[in-house]
Amino acid sequence: MKLAVLGTAVICAIASGDLAAQAPQSPPPACTSAQHRQFDFWVGRWDVYPTGKDKLVAHSLIENLYGGCVIRENWMPLKGTEGGSLNTYDPEDRQWHQVWMDAANGRVGFDGRLADGKMVLTGNWRGAITPGEDGLVRMTYSKLEVGAVRQFGEISTDKGKSWKPFFDFTYKPSAAAN
Repeated sequence: MKLAVLGTAVICAIASGDLAAQAPQSPPPACTSAQHRQFDFWVGRWDVYPTGKDKLVAHSLIENLYGGCVIRENWMPLKGTEGGSLNTYDPEDRQWHQVWMDAANGRVGFDGRLADGKMVLTGNWRGAITPGEDGLVRMTYSKLEVGAVRQFGEISTDKGKSWKPFFDFTYKPSAAAN
């Protein structure tokens, strides 16, 4: 009988009605740490513009999903290739990881972390410059005071020794969401 193996502590707990107090506590939900919330400023329904311009170029839906463990981007340009990314924080290496995939069969992995209140992710983007010509891309996401988010991309063709602007977008809260 298994009760006999467990010993008198279980019998005493059953007798005193204190079995629930002896049961192991459930672990907290996996993705509730402050680090898992670092990229939440990007979550929302956005209209996307080149920074400093009023020409709408895309819509983007950024969702916090799967118990708060994943931020999913749905990029919907008015022209060009649709795509999206999955973003997650890994407590073991204390980094954020993003995988971008698109309708042109593109895939890029980015890694990084929050630095000075900005999310900075870097990855090697195959064919970023031209087909067959890769580039190291660094993206910096900044929360702006007006409730918007800036995504500034830089590219390096010399393995990060020098950088030049690659793209610059401002995500503004979508008029459709209001």
